Amino acid sequence: MHAITIPEPGGPEALVWAEVPDPVPGDGEVLVEVVASAVNRADVLQRQGFYDPPPGASPYPGLECSGRIAALGPGVTGWAAGDAVCALLAGGGYAGKVAVPAGQLLPVPEGVDLVEAAALPEVTATVWSNVFMVSHLRPGETFLVHGGSSGIGTMAIQLAKAVGARVAVTAGSPEKLSRCAELGADILINYREQDFVEEIRENTAGAGADVILDLIGAKYLDRNVQALAVNGRLAIIGLQGGAKGELNLGALLTKRAAVTATSLRGRPLQEKAAIVAAVREHVWPLIGGEVVKPVVDRALPMADAAEAHRVLESSEHIGKVLLVAPSAG
Repeated sequence: MHAITIPEPGGPEALVWAEVPDPVPGDGEVLVEVVASAVNRADVLQRQGFYDPPPGASPYPGLECSGRIAALGPGVTGWAAGDAVCALLAGGGYAGKVAVPAGQLLPVPEGVDLVEAAALPEVTATVWSNVFMVSHLRPGETFLVHGGSSGIGTMAIQLAKAVGARVAVTAGSPEKLSRCAELGADILINYREQDFVEEIRENTAGAGADVILDLIGAKYLDRNVQALAVNGRLAIIGLQGGAKGELNLGALLTKRAAVTATSLRGRPLQEKAAIVAAVREHVWPLIGGEVVKPVVDRALPMADAAEAHRVLESSEHIGKVLLVAPSAG
């Protein structure tokens, strides 16, 4: 098969489409013939040499895919060759085939194209686990998501609205904010021109946000705490704005607030399987109609992964950028 390899860390040009050995499914795994994968920030970090795959994972980038089951490994039940699936991966999505633990498989939702299904596993698992399983967002609460036009953001808006929350977003252009509004966002904040702390306070009569989903990290840490409501919950899932910052514990104590930080890729298999099962139970019934849908900016040939990375790093996209395998054509 062919896969996107990284012979040496570097810029987008470091991604090389090369012939590599086919993977073999182990105990409890299935072999998926990949139709499409999606580009995530973690793939960019891996390409740059800053985020190695977990032990035992595929060396190729790609944290999610869609495709069809080609073979079952020992001990797998409930799936059959030919099933259309999408999957959460620890790596290997940028390839013709990938071996996946069966607990990380999801059926392609009814009404969703097989290529577009590649846009779902990572964002749904990240949003559901952080916003609902950890932060317990409830109907009527105010939810703030930074980067509302990103893949994570576009899914977070839809799921929060689906449970009856009031949604605030930050984004960097009127076009992106307009798209967030179309998805259901109620409070639109241009972070280049407005202070999100002030905007959240103004739009909540001074109460603040009950839950904040943040992919910036250190740069926003203090201001996120300022923007939290009493009993608020801040979930940090990214470090685009740095890894080290000062945390005002006094403000947390006063607000009885909580800060959590999680990553998905390196979790034990049983934890990933539990998250995927929760996504299938709670999110999958919402997908395919007008309630929740994948938001795809563009789909490029997998061999053009370098261009896809350039698009992601430029932040010009809205939603997900997909890579389509040659087998899909």
